[in-house]
Amino acid sequence: MQCMVPGDDTMWLTQLRRGALEHCVLALLQRRERYGFELARTLADTGGLLAGEGTIYPLLARLRRNGLVETSWRESVEGPPRRYYRLTELGELTLGGFVQHWKKFRDGVDAILEGG
Repeated sequence: MQCMVPGDDTMWLTQLRRGALEHCVLALLQRRERYGFELARTLADTGGLLAGEGTIYPLLARLRRNGLVETSWRESVEGPPRRYYRLTELGELTLGGFVQHWKKFRDGVDAILEGG
């Protein structure tokens, strides 16, 4: 077990990212198909949810193996073909379950932080 060091934001932030990142990817794919670099850029630009680009591709491979996303290759006018990811029905169900649990969890944490 590791202890939290005052002023050391990296460990707890890493743990928060690890727990939520997969579901943030599913949520982005619920809106529309995207390719890997686009997902990485969006996550990095949104509150630093992604620390480095090297994290997204293993995560996407795992989501694909688990049947939560499907892929297709498309030509790109800007370079080589891109692999696009889209949510499967199982991915939709998984995201729905996470959203329900997340809201309860978030509300509980907020209540404690606000002195409840």
